[in-house]
Amino acid sequence: MNASNTLDQGLASLSALFDPQSIAVVGASANPQKIGGIPVDYLRRFGYEGRLYAVNPTTDQVQGLPAHASLRAIGAPVDLAILAVPAARVEEAVEDAIAAGVRGLVLFSSGYAEIGGDGVAAQQRLGQRVREAGIRLIGPNCLGFMNLRTQVYATFSPAPGVGRVAPGRIGLVSQSGAFGAYAYAMARERGVGLSLWATTGNEADVQFADCLAWLARDPRTDVIMGYMEGCRDGERLREALALAQAAGKPVVMVKVGQTALGAEAAASHTAALAGDDAVYEAVMRRHGVMRAHTLTEFFDLAHSAAVAGRPRDRSLGLFTLSGGVGALMADAADALGLDVRPLSLQAQATLREWVPFAAPRNPVDITGQVTNDLSLMERSARLMLQDQGFASWMGFLAAAGASEAFWPVLRSLVASLREAFPDTLLAISTLLPAARRAELEAMRCLVFADPSDGVCTIARLAAQSPRTVTQPPARGAALRLPPGTMSEPAALALLAECGVPVVPHRWARDAAEAADAALTLGGAVALKVVSADLPHKTEAGGVMLGLQGADEVRQAYRDLQARVAQRRPDAKREGALVARMVQGGTECIAGVRQDPVFGPVLLVGLGGIHAEVLRDVAVRVLPVDRAEALAMVRELRAFAVLDGARGRPPADLDSLVDTLCALADLALRAGDSLESAEINPLIARSRTEGGCVAVDALVVGRAPAGKALPELPDPSAPDAPQTRGARV
Repeated sequence: MNASNTLDQGLASLSALFDPQSIAVVGASANPQKIGGIPVDYLRRFGYEGRLYAVNPTTDQVQGLPAHASLRAIGAPVDLAILAVPAARVEEAVEDAIAAGVRGLVLFSSGYAEIGGDGVAAQQRLGQRVREAGIRLIGPNCLGFMNLRTQVYATFSPAPGVGRVAPGRIGLVSQSGAFGAYAYAMARERGVGLSLWATTGNEADVQFADCLAWLARDPRTDVIMGYMEGCRDGERLREALALAQAAGKPVVMVKVGQTALGAEAAASHTAALAGDDAVYEAVMRRHGVMRAHTLTEFFDLAHSAAVAGRPRDRSLGLFTLSGGVGALMADAADALGLDVRPLSLQAQATLREWVPFAAPRNPVDITGQVTNDLSLMERSARLMLQDQGFASWMGFLAAAGASEAFWPVLRSLVASLREAFPDTLLAISTLLPAARRAELEAMRCLVFADPSDGVCTIARLAAQSPRTVTQPPARGAALRLPPGTMSEPAALALLAECGVPVVPHRWARDAAEAADAALTLGGAVALKVVSADLPHKTEAGGVMLGLQGADEVRQAYRDLQARVAQRRPDAKREGALVARMVQGGTECIAGVRQDPVFGPVLLVGLGGIHAEVLRDVAVRVLPVDRAEALAMVRELRAFAVLDGARGRPPADLDSLVDTLCALADLALRAGDSLESAEINPLIARSRTEGGCVAVDALVVGRAPAGKALPELPDPSAPDAPQTRGARV
């Protein structure tokens, strides 16, 4: 069975859960304030039209419903069973549900993985049992879900009791029940309609990604909101995000929490820089997710996407009745990277014929002349959109929206533009009462009191996701990396074999070999201790730079070995690496590591303070191709340094991209035997200087699963690729 069929079956089983035709509440209570009574109360009071059953063996009746001793005793099909029972009774209730043929479960009970120890084991058994039985389970330790379209209230949250959210076309999924309840209340207060509200709790079975995928296929949902704390199955999440992307459904996400990288971060800069949050950010960017960092932004983006959708590109036409506000909007648009291209000279001339003192470029300012000719506004807007085909158009109308006389003109403007340009994102900035704002939003026109907020929202909506990237084929046979940290000569040999240009070097086992290596390499050389126990050689005094001549290198070898032996007597030493000093260029860092959730992750950044202090790095989850690798380099804030700032020769970007692709290829070939591979520094030089060259390498392997694969080349062999690929 292929992955697509498996996904389809999983989504079909969720439909029985989220859109049940019959519901039973196990542990149903006559008290509508108790956990077992709240869902019964909601379902009856709010108009659920399916069959509703109460299960409570201690009474005959619950809130006007006959009580059944068990799910099996109902004697009729049950799509969804809400389990409001203590943890000690969960196993019995689950077995009853399996025997009764129930298709979905919501489990409120706590006392599972959140308490650790035995709770983790109990949750694992629970998840395995329901999967074996083919039942979908939300929870445990969750607030359940609500399907606002069908009045399914499988929750004990008090939020609906205070006031219900209207049905709408936005789905909201939260791993946190408390956040979900608060978000529900915010949706109610802000008039945001929801299709589905779901909290996933401990995720013994149904995960956040499953709900996301279901909403991506749900014809009643246009926009998806998500609150996520973590993910155990990165492939599942990426598949769900890809579904939403393919369906053209905007996803707005709040992602919190970070994973401590511990010892891994201490061994590798790549691991620290491409940390948990950076990887999630890369995944969200790959699939066009709009990440929100505040609750206000969370709802503003979702509401705006539901009203207007997302524009096809970043072009924006700005119209204003105030030159000052026009400049304010233009400044904001430029800072946010929007394309505020000028109108053609012909269009500008036409505008000046209509209003001789207009500012006709973009923003287009027709001043207060509109009060003398109310048709000017619509004519100007049409001219702008016909001339440049802007993906978005925004008009600042000052306080005119509050005028009774102006309202018919404004309404006609929006209706006319919407009919003539159905695929254009329209936005108005003016002061409007709630009812009139709603009327314009019904015509898919955004309304903002603050024009800067409008420009910012358009910029967020216009953030385009990268194009689809397919995994390039491996350029060589599969590799098996030995577990643990490789020596630097072995790491450089591996990188050279994969196509990375490495610094010319020799591995010396004694002072005489070091002196001979220096003569062979010529010029100034660096001397570095070879020890797999010292990933950071400088801290142990294991690096000496700028050495000249055989005699100096011979003595430096002895001094270096003695110094390292004194500082780190526990470290096993295997001689020293003699490498030619590299002149010019810009220090970069590049690496690939295995993320525990999403798999191999590629990183590039400028070295030194740019990476370590400013964290100016670009991260991608593999796969990447050349276009994506180049995009990584160009998005660095310090890209101007690589591009030839202040008269410096620009770096050879082709060589830098080749190196990134080679690292990605190494990760593909090594599979799960690779923990991380890092080049730090990677010197990015100009084409005339020889392009990129890897000066230092750190590779960490881990034991792979499966059959044995070809061994790595021996860097000490006479024909080992110690300098192959180096541009010198």
